[in-house]
Amino acid sequence: MTIDGLTDDRIRDILAATRAVAIVGASANPIRASFGVAGFLAAQGYAVTPVNPGLAGQTLHGTPVVATLDDAGSLDMVDIFRASNQVPQVVDDAIRLGAKTIWMQLGVFHMAAAAKATAAGITVVMDRCPSIEIGRLGITRAA
Repeated sequence: MTIDGLTDDRIRDILAATRAVAIVGASANPIRASFGVAGFLAAQGYAVTPVNPGLAGQTLHGTPVVATLDDAGSLDMVDIFRASNQVPQVVDDAIRLGAKTIWMQLGVFHMAAAAKATAAGITVVMDRCPSIEIGRLGITRAA
């Protein structure tokens, strides 16, 4: 059983319904997972917005990096590449901005923030990677 309790069918539904993804903690370093995941999701046809105040104004995978989630515009999913102790603030921002899904990357989980997001009607995925799930579940999207 996964920490988030979500079934494979629910993960498929989330990934199928998602169009716009904000990558919080995006990196310009090609060896960082956030760099690879952002590129992979963009290649799969998702509208990816990298979020990192230290890189704001630069371009990653053809998309300008923004400083905050507020700058990301319309979003369906917030994919968090930050330490677990930084999740609550990201969740508060995602709730305020109307995100549909909060996705915490491998090794990232925060039960209290997840409960708060769930109570606000947001689906929470924890300790998973969308790139891995797409491959594992055989999901294909038109880019």
